Amino acid sequence: MSIDDRFSELGLTLPQPMQTASLPFQLTRLDGQILYLSGHVPTELDGSVAKPLGKVGAELTPEQAYEAARKVTLGMFASIHQAVGSLDRVEAWLKVFGMVNVAPGFKAIPPVINGCSDLILEVFGAEIGAHTRSAVGMAELPFGVPVEIEAQVRIRL
Repeated sequence: MSIDDRFSELGLTLPQPMQTASLPFQLTRLDGQILYLSGHVPTELDGSVAKPLGKVGAELTPEQAYEAARKVTLGMFASIHQAVGSLDRVEAWLKVFGMVNVAPGFKAIPPVINGCSDLILEVFGAEIGAHTRSAVGMAELPFGVPVEIEAQVRIRL
């Protein structure tokens, strides 16, 4: 089953890639078979920064942050698609690094980043989607977003 078919089956829509015209770096960088994904933030279908904004454990609940992590992941899928032409070229998810904008005392960070890991596994399955991961809390994140995630994937040549 193609990833496009899997998207339809799950009722998912691939958003536009994150809007980055004013940023001095690339969202993706392909080095051989490894595609590096810069930190992505939650986006809407048009690629604009998604709301709500704020700290998890204060302005956002863990459940809202989990959904934000899923939006980040959809944006990463869009960047991969733009970089290599098809999500079917992903041979393996290698590493996910998740950052959560936390209120003082908030410690339930891994369940927030599970929003990313769960979606990768739902879409790509265990064989391709299995990955290593870090999940850390941050005092601040760009634009006040609740979650930022970066990743590395291996691309099929």
